[in-house]
This record gives sequence, structure tokens and C-alpha cells, in this order.
Amino acid sequence: MDKKNFIKTMRSWENGSITRRDFLGKTGLGLAMAVVAANTPGLLTGKAYAAEGSNIGDRLALATWPNYHSQENFDAFAKATGARVQMNVFGSNEEMLAKLQAGGSGWDVFVPTNYTISTYVQLGLIEPLDLSRIPNFDPKAFEERFMAQGTVDGKVYAVPKNWGTTGIVYDASRVKGSPDSWKQFWDLTLTSASGRTIVHDYQLTAIGNALKYYGYSFNSLDPKELAEAEKLLIQAKPHLFAINSDIQPSLRNGDAWMAMAWTGDASQLHRDNPDMTFVLGREGGEIWSDFFAIPKSAEHKDAAYAFINYLLDPPHNKLEVLSHGYPSGDKRVDALLSKEMLDDPIMYPAAERLSPLEFGAAATLTSPARAELMARFKAA
Repeated sequence: MDKKNFIKTMRSWENGSITRRDFLGKTGLGLAMAVVAANTPGLLTGKAYAAEGSNIGDRLALATWPNYHSQENFDAFAKATGARVQMNVFGSNEEMLAKLQAGGSGWDVFVPTNYTISTYVQLGLIEPLDLSRIPNFDPKAFEERFMAQGTVDGKVYAVPKNWGTTGIVYDASRVKGSPDSWKQFWDLTLTSASGRTIVHDYQLTAIGNALKYYGYSFNSLDPKELAEAEKLLIQAKPHLFAINSDIQPSLRNGDAWMAMAWTGDASQLHRDNPDMTFVLGREGGEIWSDFFAIPKSAEHKDAAYAFINYLLDPPHNKLEVLSHGYPSGDKRVDALLSKEMLDDPIMYPAAERLSPLEFGAAATLTSPARAELMARFKAA
């Protein structure tokens, strides 16, 4: 092979269009390595050997949420298969949808929330999964409510990753009054927590939790109710520290005192600082489940299936839960967790606190009224 073709082949490997095995075979480097290995016992162990043996490629692009995975698992997956995980972090389902619709995302796996999956199916952005390639997924291990929306018209398009809630996290050493409602959240934002509150950069929760101030449905599309929510959001805007779904850095360094929070963010914050307190709004709010899905455009589908199957293995999934603090919803994983964790009210709230919560509705994802409201709020 001449220099020009060697460089062209190497570029194809670097951008993921051919596997490492193909690269080594086409360039002759594989033969050279085999000759050296025959005279150097133990050379082809570890990552390089695993990469050639698995033949799934050397990379996997993952689109996911902040603070949502175990790096230990990523490192072990790379060591076992040779495929490195390249992570893209997003703060809303609207961002994920827009990126996939635009094309060229480069994602092999992404993590959509329950209410979005039917839209991805309708738009032809995902295909049914081949469950024979995910033997670690056992539907009998999951509650139906955390699994159902991954199935559309009898076909499974996504498998469960985690479930959780959206509530309020606050630093009890700074925020007084023990807030436990969305009314208190917004009232404190306008008064004693002014300049110290974070609202999600995510229309479902930002608008939904403003609607709860008035006792309306988290998923409301009613023009009058949305107008009242917008008035509250615009009023609160000058009093916010930030509009950001990645809340942890600012709460950890003390710049922010209170925020909208997902289960795992609250778990991680409380684990490191017991003053970080998590509550669900008495009026209700959101309960959700996230899934693993593979875009129709994925370039490394073998790696995608291997990755999902790896993380759904109960011992590996246990490491995920220990890292991010979200319940997996998998009974096999729960059986591996300590009683202390299973009794944690942040991860597993009492049934009476869960009962008023709502799953997100598909109509909110593509609602022009809610999208325009969110844009005006951010621009105010």
C-alpha cells in the first residue's frame, strides 16, 4: 500500500467508517503485529486484543444527560471491547430532537425520556430494537409504567435506563422556611432566594413547574393557563441565578442555593453535603422514565447494542445507580443494593408523594405555544 492510500485508510478508521480490524488488515499492520506478538508473549492482551476480538469498532457516540453515568463502566466497556464512549451532554429533550432532525448527529445511542419516543417513531428517527442483541434486558424485571412508552404499535423502540422525579433541591443552611411546594419555590425566588435560584433550561419542567404554582396540569396546553405561567416566569427571570439544566456546579460552590432538580442530581448533592435537601412539590410535578434508543442513522450499531447490553447487566447497572443516584427500575438491580439506599426517600419517595406526579405528555414536546413561551422567557 502506498503512502496516499495508507493515509486515506487511516482517516477512514479515525472517522469510524471502517473498524480497527479492517484498518489493520488493509494496511498489513495486523500481520506485522501478529508476527511481533508471536515472538512477544502477552503483547496482545487487554484493550487491543479485545477490540480485535469483538469487532464492534473503536468508538461509540452517546447523547445523554448531565451527571448520568459511571465512568468506571465506560472505562471497563472500552477495555472489554476496544470501543471508547464519546459523550455528548444535553439539558432537554427539545435539544436532542432538534439535533437528530437536523441530521449528522453522529450518535450511536441516545437517552430519550418516556414522552418523546412516540414522536421519534412518527418522524422515522429510530427503528425497532433487535432484542435478541440485548439479552440483559428482561421486561419481567420492570414495572410496566416505567417501560410501556418504549413500545409503539407493539414494537419495542427503546429499553428502560432509569426512572426518577423532578423536584426542588435547596441548601438548608441558606434557604429558610423548609419549602415543599412549587408555590414556595417561586415565592422564595422572588424574595429571599433572589439571585440564587436555577431553573431548568428545558421547557417541559420550566413551564410545567410554573403551571403548578397555579395548580394547573404540568402538561397543560391551555392558552390561558400558559399565559399565567409565562407571566410568572417573566416576573422571576431577573431574580434567577441561571437557566441551566446542569445545576450541580453552582450549587456546590455556593453561587446558587435552590434549583429545580432531578432525582440523581439531588442524590449526588446530598451525598456530598447533607444540607442539600430534596423535596417534591405538594401540588404535584413530574415523574419520568428514561430509555436507551438507537438512532436510525447510527454508524456503529454493533457497538450500540453491545453498550446497551453491557449497561443493562445487573452488576454493571448497579455501578450506574451507585454513581448517579437514580433508581434503575430493574428489580434485579434493586436486589443488589443496600437497604440504606432502597430506603432513601430521594431515590424512592413515599407513594403518597408520587401519586400527584404526572408523566410528561407527547404533545408538549412539539407544542409551538410552549416552545415560543420558553423562547420569550429566555430572551426576557
